[in-house]
Amino acid sequence: MSQTETARHRDVWLLLATFLVAVAGLIYELIAATVSSYLLGDSVRQFSVVIGVFLSSMGVGAWLSRFVRDAMPGFVWIQILLGLVGGFMAPALFYAYGALNGVGPMLYGFLAAVGVLSGMEIPLIARVLEQIGAKRFHFENVLTVDYAGALIASLAFPLLIVPHLGLMSASLAFGLLNLLVAGVSLYLFRTEVVGLIRVVWALALVATGAALVQSEQMLNVTQARLFEDDVILSETTPYQNITVTQFRDRTRLFLDYSIQFDTLDEYRYHESLVHPAMGLAPRQTQVLILGGGDGMAVREVLRHDGVGQVTLVDLDPAVTGLFKDHPQLAPLNDHALSDPRVTIINQDAWQFIEADQTIYDVVILDLPDPKNLALSKLYSAEFYALLVQRIGASSVIVTQSGAPLFARQAFWSIVETWEQTANPLGGALNVLPYHSYVPSFGEWGFTMVSPMRLDRAPALPQGLRYLDQQAWSAAQVFAPDMARLEAEPNHIQTHALVGYYLDGWSAWFE
Repeated sequence: MSQTETARHRDVWLLLATFLVAVAGLIYELIAATVSSYLLGDSVRQFSVVIGVFLSSMGVGAWLSRFVRDAMPGFVWIQILLGLVGGFMAPALFYAYGALNGVGPMLYGFLAAVGVLSGMEIPLIARVLEQIGAKRFHFENVLTVDYAGALIASLAFPLLIVPHLGLMSASLAFGLLNLLVAGVSLYLFRTEVVGLIRVVWALALVATGAALVQSEQMLNVTQARLFEDDVILSETTPYQNITVTQFRDRTRLFLDYSIQFDTLDEYRYHESLVHPAMGLAPRQTQVLILGGGDGMAVREVLRHDGVGQVTLVDLDPAVTGLFKDHPQLAPLNDHALSDPRVTIINQDAWQFIEADQTIYDVVILDLPDPKNLALSKLYSAEFYALLVQRIGASSVIVTQSGAPLFARQAFWSIVETWEQTANPLGGALNVLPYHSYVPSFGEWGFTMVSPMRLDRAPALPQGLRYLDQQAWSAAQVFAPDMARLEAEPNHIQTHALVGYYLDGWSAWFE
């Protein structure tokens, strides 16, 4: 190969390397943000902190790059270190969470290290291009390629990488990408980069490649530490991580590593959520369920003879698909999602309510806890104002409202929000808070709302395992440590509910 051809190949490679390392760097940032939201909660807060730490660390790295004497060997060393630190970031964090039940300092340590190393890359590449006398070299060209890589990474992460690789394999795969960048650079600049670095690169490549091949086994080991029971299903979707565990006849569902139900006691939750509202509504012809993609609430709704049509709106098609068709999961809801009266719509609940014009007899909100802004908006006065446009004079709405003991102020904030929601038919809405004990969750609260009075006994179907008239009467009585206290209503401008929720749970469990 002539010197001219070698120089041209080096020019092209350095710009391509800029693109590749930009993709890898942003993927590491997104992995850290996603892991932190999974394991530490409050996705908006975690994403904000992760972005701040990463960008500031990149600034430190850009400054430190001036102390690297030889640009190309320095660039290769950085790729090796990124391959190891970035590649093993997600496996280390998940394993540490299972072993230590706390990963905050480690996560931000990994993130800062990756940020510093990533911040050094572009200045070093620019120096190498200048040193080799690249034709028509302009620093803005390097930045353009860098930003293009960031765009590709941000699009690919939710659409391709997370659904097909998962966080652990993705971390290792992009660590391998950094090491391959190092390897090509070692070859093209073999006269400038010599010595021990080749041995270290080879060892790092073997270690990361072996870890990627064994990532499924590593995932199983990590999950064994995270969950008490055998993991029978684990899937990462564009919306969340889905994990199902089983021990003998006991099945549990976890979304983003938070328990959603345990078959030992889920009947207590779902009977409490569904039957008071269904039993108080004079008609059950049209029933709407927001959330509840596991089909358990649908199962309870179908116990009532007057049900004509059930519309289930759940964001994640993977959840509704599993609980409709999976041979081990569909029986848990008595195959309710295959009932001809049930229509499944996979859509954001807010968007559905905005577009829908149906008037419902019963509306059941079986939504995840309001632990971040995206979920809090579905507990806001603005969303409730839209929702009451979809009910009639004798309709009933019920929402799960969290733990009145663990997150007491959050529970009463939801009640306050409903009480301040205007009745479109005139007058005030009738709001009835109540609670039940669910061993997997503790004391759990619900809020029922209707234009009509709610002070009579609900008509309950036969065969319930928990709820009867005596239990219903007791559910409306709050002990002093769960009794009402002052709380602000939840609005999308302020999201007071998120703060109440996080403060309540952290006071008990952190």
